Amino acid sequence: MSASSATDRPAKLERLRVLLDARGARELVLTSTENLAWLFDGARVTVPYSGPPVLRAVVSADGSIRVTAPVNEADRLRTEELPGVDVLAVPWHAGLPDPTAGQLVDTDLERELRAARAPLLPLERARYTALGSDIATAVTDVLRSARPTMTEQELAARLAHAVVAVGAEPVVVLVAGESRTAVRHPLPTRATLDRRAMAVVGARRHGLVVNLSRWVRFEPLGGDLDAALLEVEADAFASTRPGRALCDVLADIAASYPRHGFPPDSWLGHHQGGPTGYLGRDPKATPATTDPVVAGQAFAWNPSVPGGKVEDTVIVDADRIAVLTADPDWPTTMVRGIARPLPLDL
Repeated sequence: MSASSATDRPAKLERLRVLLDARGARELVLTSTENLAWLFDGARVTVPYSGPPVLRAVVSADGSIRVTAPVNEADRLRTEELPGVDVLAVPWHAGLPDPTAGQLVDTDLERELRAARAPLLPLERARYTALGSDIATAVTDVLRSARPTMTEQELAARLAHAVVAVGAEPVVVLVAGESRTAVRHPLPTRATLDRRAMAVVGARRHGLVVNLSRWVRFEPLGGDLDAALLEVEADAFASTRPGRALCDVLADIAASYPRHGFPPDSWLGHHQGGPTGYLGRDPKATPATTDPVVAGQAFAWNPSVPGGKVEDTVIVDADRIAVLTADPDWPTTMVRGIARPLPLDL
């Protein structure tokens, strides 16, 4: 059985059973994309990429699952997304059933369910590793074809096409040409790339999201901005150790900027990332985020300053950092024992 068709659902149901026992409840209603995709092995649970789920699942403490979906979705879900799971079809115009008295709802247990999703199981890790490799390779292929006269929108279209071509869904596609490299979230425009450009891609497959940022250069440019930001990222990796609170890791990242020549308030100009997995950031790290780092958890830190950014999706193990979004054909430099991306010179 392939990693994509195998299931680690029993382990997930056991995590939910422990949660239910701790709350003294018998049933939990799953309504969110991240929780449904997590439980059902990365099933595609939405129709518009960013739309609400088209099903609802009730998980009982005994491990049984009841799924409800509109009649126009039920057959597809049974045959393509939820094989072996009974799906109750309801009229498309009736809406999905509301939770009943005594049922827990996932929206009331966000922190507990984040903790349940955080440590990746073996099959999840295999799917995630394959996705990271596929997306990194696809982005390399697209960016090698970039030209200074190309518009941001043209490059973004090619990136989105490449994501869908490997069976994933575009979650984020950002492109900044030279005139817009200071924009932190550069939604693509008709501006041309000119001498330098950044591409940011977020892609989902099997429910899991990878994130990466890459730079291309069409002319040699001076300065050591890239090297300094990679040192900030290295400090972030060193601080992301199991058992530490995310707010403490973020404080270390904030303190890293001035050590490497950036203004002390650099971390305030843009979020720094955080855990990832079934959400692009799960959650975004803030000074108030006390969730602990756990071994086997995925992260996407993105240190940035105007005109510079570095980002990859990694898994934090007890003794190492495993980079998921690495392509051996992309130029790299070693930073504290980890190969990190350089700008691609074209």
